[in-house]
Amino acid sequence: MEATFTNLISQFGYIGVWFLIFFENVFPPIPSELILPLSGFFTTTTDLTLPGVIIAATIGSITGAYILYGVGRILSRERLMAFFGTKPMRLLGFKPEDISSAVDWFDRKGQVTVLICRCIPVVRSLISIPAGTAKMGVARFSLYTLVGSAVWNTVLCSLGAAAGSAWETVTEQAEWVSDIVKYVIIALVVIIAVVWVVKRVLPAIREQRAQG
Repeated sequence: MEATFTNLISQFGYIGVWFLIFFENVFPPIPSELILPLSGFFTTTTDLTLPGVIIAATIGSITGAYILYGVGRILSRERLMAFFGTKPMRLLGFKPEDISSAVDWFDRKGQVTVLICRCIPVVRSLISIPAGTAKMGVARFSLYTLVGSAVWNTVLCSLGAAAGSAWETVTEQAEWVSDIVKYVIIALVVIIAVVWVVKRVLPAIREQRAQG
């Protein structure tokens, strides 16, 4: 993977940086923690400049975020409510009102999470989907994505440039932070799943049996 990224940036310069970060935003498993320090390192060995690399990466972040924002718009509140109102979803403890409440909360208080999450590994791309589902204004979404992405890109690109040939140490540290975030997310998911089964799934099964 590193060789592929290196070839793209060395051959296409800023366009290569833009493409990789665009792709990383659409497919979150691709690590920006590798792409950005590598891009910063290239500013020490090629004609690429640090401001140019940061701008290219930020444009890639924004254009990639629009794709997932569009996915969120397609997954509208109405469609999600209809889906979670089906019998299989009800047996899993879901209710259409859950979706409505979640979207309403995001619309009232959660929009700032777009800005915050752009600086957090793993969730930095996925946050665009609920923003689209809640029909967050394009202008505000763009502004929050721009600011959050610019901070993230500036930090990692600058560290990569400062580290020079040792840029991989920046990637290792960033990936270490990313791994911690992943473990925290997994732990939260497990806890929420257990609580959900006890509070929602088991009562729903009992209710279905009683009706049968």
